[in-house]
Amino acid sequence: MDDSITIVLENRDLVCGVCGVNDGNLKALSLSLGGKVAVKGNEVRVEGLDPNGVERFKMVIDGLITAVREGESPSPEYVKALAGSAQCGGCGTGQFRDALINIPHGFSKIFPKTNNQAAYIKNIRAFDICFAVGPAGTGKTYLAIAAALSLVLAKKVRKLILTRPVVESGESLGYLPGDLEQKINPYLRPLYDAMESLVSFEVIRGLESHRVIEIAPLAYMRGRSFNDSFVILDEAQNTTREQMKMFLTRLGYGSRAVVTGDVTQIDLPKRFESGLLHAIKILKGVDGINISYLHTNDVVRNPLIKRIIEAYEHEKETQ
Repeated sequence: MDDSITIVLENRDLVCGVCGVNDGNLKALSLSLGGKVAVKGNEVRVEGLDPNGVERFKMVIDGLITAVREGESPSPEYVKALAGSAQCGGCGTGQFRDALINIPHGFSKIFPKTNNQAAYIKNIRAFDICFAVGPAGTGKTYLAIAAALSLVLAKKVRKLILTRPVVESGESLGYLPGDLEQKINPYLRPLYDAMESLVSFEVIRGLESHRVIEIAPLAYMRGRSFNDSFVILDEAQNTTREQMKMFLTRLGYGSRAVVTGDVTQIDLPKRFESGLLHAIKILKGVDGINISYLHTNDVVRNPLIKRIIEAYEHEKETQ
């Protein structure tokens, strides 16, 4: 049986802030949770939701009211993120807002869309080394890049170091032409894609010209020490045990590292054990290190990606 609920807002300013420009926030809420959302005067009403949907609706509206009272103008993107968190059980409006990432000169604020994403962002801030393990589309790399840029552009760390193991996924690419940077560029392109979705191309080029952003091939890291830096190791499932140990011991004073990987997509030759699997096994519980797990329910890319991952997981379970 479908339920309905009406929430009365205190004043016109609150109504405008909650509803958004041309009621864009309400449209986003309706698409996210289902049901029919409408506003009349200072009343916001939803119809056609089950009891759980009504609770999620109340949670989202409470979050919007809090944001407006704190002087913000919530966007439809914020509404979708808040609705996503509510749909996964809700992490509390305050905890959700605490996890937002504000990037100086960025295109917009970055919000977690699930409870696990909110916890992941907080762990990045709280621990010197944070591992993020989960399938494609869960925001592992994107949120790490966003957190790094927020610190670099606020001048809270001096450098952003990006690295990936150079491992081909299923086919041999042969000898790539060009200098070292040109050879590894195809491997680092996904990291640049994430950065370019967060800040302008000019900001990225400015950081590169001042050597604030550095591409550091994993194979050439031995002997280096990164101080006052934010270091991201992406696709870490394709590191060997030796490479992972070498990487983790490069961290110097005032630095932090985020290590991301998907243990279902290991491209190493069969004779090598994944350095990521080995590290999360032996480093669990070590002070200063956190391991964040993201799951299929945290996929926030195309909804089709979630269904693809579930199909592969089901096929694996039935073998």
